[in-house]
Amino acid sequence: MKNNIIQYAKESGFAIPQMNINGLVWIEGILKAAENQQSPIIIGTTDKNIEYLGGYQFILDTIKNKAKAMKVTIPILIHLDHGLSVENCKYAVDAGYDSVMFDGSSLPIEENIKQTKEVVEYAHQKGVFVEGEVGAVGGEEDGLTGEVKYADIDECIDLVKETELDTLAPALGSVHGKYQGEPDLGFEEMNMIRNKVDVPLVLHGASGISNFDLQRAIKLGHAKINFNTEINMSWTKQLRDTLEGDKDLFSPQKILKPSTQAIEKTAEKIIKMCGSNNQNKVFIQN
Repeated sequence: MKNNIIQYAKESGFAIPQMNINGLVWIEGILKAAENQQSPIIIGTTDKNIEYLGGYQFILDTIKNKAKAMKVTIPILIHLDHGLSVENCKYAVDAGYDSVMFDGSSLPIEENIKQTKEVVEYAHQKGVFVEGEVGAVGGEEDGLTGEVKYADIDECIDLVKETELDTLAPALGSVHGKYQGEPDLGFEEMNMIRNKVDVPLVLHGASGISNFDLQRAIKLGHAKINFNTEINMSWTKQLRDTLEGDKDLFSPQKILKPSTQAIEKTAEKIIKMCGSNNQNKVFIQN
């Protein structure tokens, strides 16, 4: 059933949240939230963080082993976020990832199409989804930096048509990291792209976007929405509060438990915003 979770979300008018991890406490907090809310979940690992987290295979095995130990029942997709090269995407596919994103957004569209197509052909042989990107999401997060560049609609159409990818991330004003001022999303462009391509859309840089704008993006075809900064900020705040509240505290478990709970609480809020809570029953029945 994993292979149609995102498509089902698009057809049903909700989105599957992708939450990126930065260590074991993120895995635990996110899985607890998803299980509590009975929500399918996408766990993302940014390509620039792969070495820090232990490598593709170690990350995959750790997530699966943790989910098994926690007796998690909800569907989990393990995703490579912002794959930096065709080779890295292939490494993730070979390790057993469920989906990969090839980020060719900085390339000329012809080269983006060529390399994305190579990833698609390799990944689809093993039943792995592929996400592509057009335009540039601005901001800074997980070592990724860039200026906002709106996606060209014709390039979006060409990338989907020529590569047969599964999901498309068109950059339309969202940013990675913390927003400076209010987000200004291109909803008119979203609507035009939604009417021109038939694959689910992906919204990057959702932390800080209002619930109103998020719901509007979902109605305009976004069935996968990525979160990272909001979760990291809640974890950091709680960690600081815990350490400042007890200067003599040194037990790692006592220090980390409240911050893990902060991740869980934030993840539950995100799940409800995306409307994916209580959607697990659909996949159990099917």
